[in-house]
Amino acid sequence: MEIKDSGRVILTAYHSYTPSRIPMEQSFVPQLSPTPGHSPLNSKARYQRMDRMISQDLLHPPSFSRSVSQESLDSTSMADYWSEVKSIEESAENGQEEHAVLEVKSADEGEMEEAWIQEAGLSTLVSGSLGEEPAEALFSTLTRTQAAVVKKRIDNYTQTQRKKKHSVRDVRDIFAVGDSPPVFCPGAGSPNSIQLSSKLSFRAPGRLESCASDCKLSKDSPSLLEELNFEVPYSECALRKDCRSIQRIKKDDATLPKFLIRKAKLGLTIVGDLSKEDMKKIGYISLIELTAYFDALGIELKRNRTVKSKVRECGLFGVPLTTLLENDQKKFPGSKVPLIFKKLLSKLEQTGLQTEGILRVPGSASRVKNLRQELEAKFYEDTFDWEQVRHNDAAGLLKMFIRELPYPLLTVEYLPAFNAVENISPSKLQLQALHLLIMLLPEPNRDTLKAFLEFLSKVVANEEKNRMSLWNVSMIAAPNLFMCKGKTANPQEMQGAAGAAHVVRLLVKYQDILWTVPYFMISHVRKMNEAAMNKKHQASDKSKKKLLRTFWNPEREKTERSELCDVPRGVIRVHAPQHAKVSMAIQLDNETKAMDVIARFDCENSSGSLGSVRRQKQYLYEVGGNIGERCLDPETYLLDLYHVNPQCQWILKPRTT
Repeated sequence: MEIKDSGRVILTAYHSYTPSRIPMEQSFVPQLSPTPGHSPLNSKARYQRMDRMISQDLLHPPSFSRSVSQESLDSTSMADYWSEVKSIEESAENGQEEHAVLEVKSADEGEMEEAWIQEAGLSTLVSGSLGEEPAEALFSTLTRTQAAVVKKRIDNYTQTQRKKKHSVRDVRDIFAVGDSPPVFCPGAGSPNSIQLSSKLSFRAPGRLESCASDCKLSKDSPSLLEELNFEVPYSECALRKDCRSIQRIKKDDATLPKFLIRKAKLGLTIVGDLSKEDMKKIGYISLIELTAYFDALGIELKRNRTVKSKVRECGLFGVPLTTLLENDQKKFPGSKVPLIFKKLLSKLEQTGLQTEGILRVPGSASRVKNLRQELEAKFYEDTFDWEQVRHNDAAGLLKMFIRELPYPLLTVEYLPAFNAVENISPSKLQLQALHLLIMLLPEPNRDTLKAFLEFLSKVVANEEKNRMSLWNVSMIAAPNLFMCKGKTANPQEMQGAAGAAHVVRLLVKYQDILWTVPYFMISHVRKMNEAAMNKKHQASDKSKKKLLRTFWNPEREKTERSELCDVPRGVIRVHAPQHAKVSMAIQLDNETKAMDVIARFDCENSSGSLGSVRRQKQYLYEVGGNIGERCLDPETYLLDLYHVNPQCQWILKPRTT
């Protein structure tokens, strides 16, 4: 079966449609986009040929080895998936999708390694400026497995650059351990020290003795409750043999396992709880950890390279997320999701959640085209009449918005990694891989994806009336998320339709888990901040001493020392700028939680004059010390957090959204 370059659309999530009880095997379906020079009049004949080929594949499925066995899905078909693909193709042929084509190519080894090193925050390693932040601070947090991955990547980059006769640092100059990866050195100051070079010796997080038992995986069963351990890096527990078992994808959503997060006393942290600076460091750590995790499972972490082309800088459809948000924030500061996307979601949530077949039943192609043109002209002027928009047309506009993004919502770079998740088994390992990928996404992509997944959850919650199960919704969403605009197609990257739908199902089902920042990553961030602070303090010691000699004031020093002594050990001073009582000293004990402090402030200020402020929900934050800023889970035990970050300030304020 020949696969032709469409010049328009790359479908990265294909699989043969099968309503039979024959186990589904991998098969490649040719591109459906019109080939340049071919008349769109042949569209109907081409779809008929596609249907015949699909039917033939059912009778004579080609042999192809896969780690995920895509069986008959309990006698159901993939009709919704292929119907959505057909609808997308017809929309393209009718000229509804008009933006410039984005060219996507596979990156060569040198480009891939260079991009990896840069995105992992380690570019200073190959430039020779080892002392610059964040590379040195990041190194101070690496586990043995993670450090070995960094060494491997830098080694590969060095070799490819030498072939190009470029001057780069030798990897042995960075690690000073020959060809072997960084190792734990019991004699280098502490049992958990990693010797990375002759000049630098950093501490790494200890590996829990219970790691092996924590990561024993059970077979997916609705009757089993599996525990997720966020305290240990996933790569420390992953074994290549863990993902070799065969996973059968079933339509029944009840077959998905239930997961329980092991709660720590420091509380759960979701993505929006951390400052942008700390989330940037989470991205560095996530890339290193994802690479180590895929290596441990024996899966190649592929990467695409975007050949940037000119894209629209104004309008609504076909505009990059970053550009849309820049435009939106001029009108509504703090916007995190494009306004047009939020409005389409709001329209569907208000009137369409109970509509039978919502998302599945397409709207009128001509109406959708006209609505799009009208939106482009009137949306920002607030003159668009939303009452005229029918449910199915709004759903069509929503899906069109996602497909029309010049850079995919799941990003060009990591779309192959999302595709590779379907080759992992069982679901617990898939969930861990998706968790790391979500942490890696740029903020606009992650926030927009979360808004979309929350909407899909609401659709599923109304299944009794709209007849859209989690599996149905996932089959409709998958082609819209996993289709990438471009001119080149790599057949080996095309994934099975059932596998792609299953990945979307995991995203929808476990989104609350996926948007929770693992404890081990926050520990990495704290250690990075501590290492950076220590270096800055050491560098500024001489200048500080010089200033103190010049401007030393004994009376001021005495006052400052007495102020520090005013707060005994184990007592925190909480600042609440928007309360009538703006500050309060609180003695901590082993049972004091963040919710207790919030409740105490509410009680103390119940008779105050700021009634409107009191009605706005308040949260306790830790600010400074070894963290930029973190909104605390109400269940956080404050004495334990006090011991982890004794230098932080405690502030009570509303969330910034």
